[in-house]
Amino acid sequence: MTPETTDTYTNPVLNADWSDPDVVRVGDDFYLTASSFGRVPGLPLLHSRDLVNWTLVGHALSRLEPADAFAAPRHDCGVWAPSLRHHAGRFWIFWGDPDHGIFQVNAPEIRGPWTAPHLVKAGKGLIDACPLWDEETGEAYLVHAWARSRSGVKNRLTGHRMRPDATGLLDEGKVIVDADRIPGWFTLEGPKLYKHDGRFWILAPAGGVETGWQGAFRSRDFFGPYEERVVLEQRDTEVNGPHQGGWVRTAGGEDWFLHFQQRGAYGRVVHLQPMTWPEGGWPVLGDDGAPVTEHARPGLPPQPQAAPATDDDFPGGRFGRQWSWTANPRDGWATRHSGDGLRLACVRSADAHDLRRLPNVLTQRLPGVPSVVEVDLRLDGEEPGARAGLAVLGDAYRWIGLQRDAEGTVRLVHRFAETVAEAERDADRPRPAPEGRVRLRIETVPGARCRFSYDLGEGFRPTGREFAATPWRWVGALLGLFALAPVGEGHAGTATFTRFRIGPR
Repeated sequence: MTPETTDTYTNPVLNADWSDPDVVRVGDDFYLTASSFGRVPGLPLLHSRDLVNWTLVGHALSRLEPADAFAAPRHDCGVWAPSLRHHAGRFWIFWGDPDHGIFQVNAPEIRGPWTAPHLVKAGKGLIDACPLWDEETGEAYLVHAWARSRSGVKNRLTGHRMRPDATGLLDEGKVIVDADRIPGWFTLEGPKLYKHDGRFWILAPAGGVETGWQGAFRSRDFFGPYEERVVLEQRDTEVNGPHQGGWVRTAGGEDWFLHFQQRGAYGRVVHLQPMTWPEGGWPVLGDDGAPVTEHARPGLPPQPQAAPATDDDFPGGRFGRQWSWTANPRDGWATRHSGDGLRLACVRSADAHDLRRLPNVLTQRLPGVPSVVEVDLRLDGEEPGARAGLAVLGDAYRWIGLQRDAEGTVRLVHRFAETVAEAERDADRPRPAPEGRVRLRIETVPGARCRFSYDLGEGFRPTGREFAATPWRWVGALLGLFALAPVGEGHAGTATFTRFRIGPR
């Protein structure tokens, strides 16, 4: 890849569901993390040298805790709105789990090893936690928001003094911003805490993910009182609800803000906004408070074009960093071997009728642009009812793949389930797949609409009607690979996926 030569960049800079981003600079490197909710591994870690081109370099969370709570899918729970910081020679990530409390992990390097999750504050409805170490005084602080669904409280921010080693809090906490007292403000959440120009600053969104805005709050004292101002909103642009992200300053002194935009089934895509701090004043984001679509690139050395990986040949049966399970994984779901290809066990399950309930679905994000997704599949499971396939997974889902019927014949099947349905049904009639092999394709078109087709050796043929992908409550639609079988005794065989590709349409 050649270094970038254009003078501008175009938003979004991450065109997929990298929800609730936060960013930090260490030296000449920028690092970003995002919400991962109930997927494992969690807390993705991205790297950039120019704030425009990003690569996925790992995850900070190998399993969700408490482990038993995430043995089955909980798509909208788990890791909400993390904060990434660098302090005392270590990387730190804090997040709120709305059902359990505020956790942190830390590591000497971005690639780890990361510590096991440490519970900083237990409780229901504690979300969107962010720390601050005040380098001038040596004191440490923590701010978090509230989820009404668990606590009955929302639209306010609570602040604590924190132990400098981040192992616990030093007080019971105090509401430092109550947005119920600010006319027109609602759903205040996602705070990011900074110290700048002698003041404490909280950058926090309000107004909801689809129609909200980015706010800024400032005070001479951490516990307030705070002044507020709207610093980024949609205005007459096409960027709805521009908010929730992080501020970062380059080594050369430029300021930038990374935030998300909610795009339905595509999830929360990431935009990069220019940012300035007028002396003694409020930050100015975007084009005088409106999001930019195209802008001059940051004043940083040109970098090769890059994006988080999607394609995978599964060498030795291993899958790339872009994949996550829908719950804490168990031994035996994927088998390592000497060749290429992902060999998945046909896991027996009483929930074989509904992919949304299965922990053993391997997923990655749906691309935010029209794309063609393809993968080769071979079904080796001999058990009647053994099946495997490629899915678009959300509140509603659809998949195409192979299944062995009661007579032992492998057939090409295409199935779906509506949002309210408790079981899937056929989207098209089954067709014989004599060799137990097929190449599967999903073509996405604008509006996250998906067209399914298959190749049994005679070229691709369409199947079923066009499907409109749907998100989960807070998560964009996912691409998924799976293998399963009905409840029974003994090993149900395997399925092998090879040559997974995502390309432009």
